[in-house]
Amino acid sequence: MRAWCIEDKQLQLHTLEDPQPGPEEIRVQVKAIGVNRADLLQIQGRYPAPPGTSSRIPGLEYAGVVSAVGKRVQQRKVGDAVMGLVPGCAYAEQVISHERETLTIPQGITFVHAATLPEAFLTAYRALFLEGGLQPGQWCLIRPATAGVGLAATQLAITLGARPIGTSREPSKLAAANDLGLVAQVREDGTLTAQLNAITGEEGVAVILDMVGPDWNDLLGGLRAEGTLVNIGVLGGLSTELNLGALLMKRQTLKSMTMRSQPLESRIRLAQIFNDRLAPLFANGRLRPLPLETFSFENAIKAHQHMASNNFSGKRVIVVE
Repeated sequence: MRAWCIEDKQLQLHTLEDPQPGPEEIRVQVKAIGVNRADLLQIQGRYPAPPGTSSRIPGLEYAGVVSAVGKRVQQRKVGDAVMGLVPGCAYAEQVISHERETLTIPQGITFVHAATLPEAFLTAYRALFLEGGLQPGQWCLIRPATAGVGLAATQLAITLGARPIGTSREPSKLAAANDLGLVAQVREDGTLTAQLNAITGEEGVAVILDMVGPDWNDLLGGLRAEGTLVNIGVLGGLSTELNLGALLMKRQTLKSMTMRSQPLESRIRLAQIFNDRLAPLFANGRLRPLPLETFSFENAIKAHQHMASNNFSGKRVIVVE
């Protein structure tokens, strides 16, 4: 198989032996690969693969067809169309996954569009509803609502009855989120508390999905009593100072989560949640794949350059012919 490998903090295309599935694993002939910012960070040496996963080949998200199965596999067979998340090695023509962490591609979704779904929608669903406890009718803040996870969170909140507010430093970049149902938007200008309280009638938002950090004092002022901030990224920096008195008096909760470093059992649980709760919503059209730009497998480096430019609100997908 061909695979993009990391050599001296750069991507290089190599030819490797096809990987062989273990007893409970499947091998997937990859048709499309979702590009994530974690891929760029891994190449730079800033986001290593978790223990037990090779750091040589990046890539967390794939869609394709099962090409081989292990001897104890029961739920998948050769020819099945699947998609999913893996801890690494998706930038290749073949990828290995445990059969139970694969996701069923919803009816009517192409491989290319399927590659926009796993990372964004599983991350957003877990952050808003499993970790944040968001309920129908409640306000939530998505920070920012421009990238894949933000767009997925917008759709999920609207579809499941909540009211999403989105942030961006450039309001024009919220056009895609607005098209997907964003209820309101706020500016990243140091007045988030005032803006959020004005929108929510001084109630505050119940859940904040934050990918930016680290200055949370103004942000937490717009989080209601007993609300939850779920941090999934640190695009804005690694350290902060907090007013713990304000946090304490409003009994607010801070949580952090990552998807990649979860143990297999947690990844399997999330896959089952997607297949049970979200796949039907894609099949009936209530949820839609994300806006995308496609790049050929040979142009994976160009896909990364496109992501680094930050000029697109949606998903980049590498197509394997």
